[in-house]
Amino acid sequence: MKRIGSVICLCLFLMLSVSPACAEPVFSITVRKAENAMTADRIEQERQEQWEAYQEQMLENAEMISQLDASALTYGEVTMRYDLQVIGDMPEGGYPLYIALHGGGSSDTPDSNDAEWANMWGYYSTDLECGIYVAVRGVRDTWDTHFNPESYPLYDKLIRYLLLAYDINPNRVYLEGFSAGGDGVYAISCRMPDRFAAVNMSSGHPNGISLLNLFRLPIQLQAGEFDTAYDRHRVTAEYGLLLDELEAQFGYFEHRTLIHYDCGHNYDDSFRTPLPVMSDVALWLEQGDRSHEDVDSFPPDYMDAFERDPLPSPVLWDLTTRADTRETEANYYLSAPYATNQGSLFVSYDREANVLTVETQGVNGEFSILLNEKMVRFDAPVVFRVNGDETTLDIVPDRLVLLETTWDRGDPNYQFEAVVTLTPQE
Repeated sequence: MKRIGSVICLCLFLMLSVSPACAEPVFSITVRKAENAMTADRIEQERQEQWEAYQEQMLENAEMISQLDASALTYGEVTMRYDLQVIGDMPEGGYPLYIALHGGGSSDTPDSNDAEWANMWGYYSTDLECGIYVAVRGVRDTWDTHFNPESYPLYDKLIRYLLLAYDINPNRVYLEGFSAGGDGVYAISCRMPDRFAAVNMSSGHPNGISLLNLFRLPIQLQAGEFDTAYDRHRVTAEYGLLLDELEAQFGYFEHRTLIHYDCGHNYDDSFRTPLPVMSDVALWLEQGDRSHEDVDSFPPDYMDAFERDPLPSPVLWDLTTRADTRETEANYYLSAPYATNQGSLFVSYDREANVLTVETQGVNGEFSILLNEKMVRFDAPVVFRVNGDETTLDIVPDRLVLLETTWDRGDPNYQFEAVVTLTPQE
């Protein structure tokens, strides 16, 4: 696994440090024409008006009302049930939202997963002092119960609806899961990191998923030292060491890895009581060193330290790791058709200089950058540096783009006023 981690590190190193202009195609840059232009001094008011209009329409939406009343969301023929608790007084800025995923998975009958789901209703909420706690039921009784293809648009819908129905801080949405729920945390967080502020994976398996999309998403990994089924114990440690390498070389990739001392698949991470974990994960994995120390492993205590930055600079997007059933094609402020499914993007912006820098690696199609006034100044030309080539463009903010992006993810932090599309040239 160390060799695999080194290969991934080398690939990322090449993407970030070697000028891709030699190997990458030239991209043409097209600014979407403003069909309903607005002046820069109107943007803030227009954003608020669009958001209020969206809220008003959605809060009268019969489908949303009926599904919230039933605590059951549908996508096609699939239903995701959930249990919701409101805990404590609302803090300034809104409640944090904790989405919890139960264990279980593959089962001949729903009884086992129903029991696991019922257990999760109180599992991470007993020691929770404040928040909206939602325990979701896996959509099918399969090993991938939390990340069936329909699961991803349902998580989008869950977050979208709860942001409207409850006073939730959209930058404090957290994901936690145990066993099969841990599998789900890996799959969901790596495919839709734009939704979460931090995540916790307990006793799950990554099933080979790429971690590159965790570039700006903190994760806590947990496993028991004797959780030998599917090598969960070793794989958790190996993925933690891989994140160590990525963080050391490139920054970001914030994480913590806990291997629980003298435990198998189960350990009590549902309370704040400190538990013994290995002092040095690498020494435990490579030399069997069982030196340990007491650590608070309660997932909310780790996750609460982080708020989502919805417009991070820089941002890394591994286009091979997506959920093409999501109704949005966006990730943070980037967007690409699902047919663009190879390679990676590394994008940053400097608002003061009015410059966006884009580096591509093996991208097999077009992609777009969504822009708002927090990223660039619309009253001056914007410079795009793409794989070393420079283009300067005038960009006019557009009410239609603002309308479309307001409805796309239903998140006030993802409202944009302009779209710039990059298309590879033959």
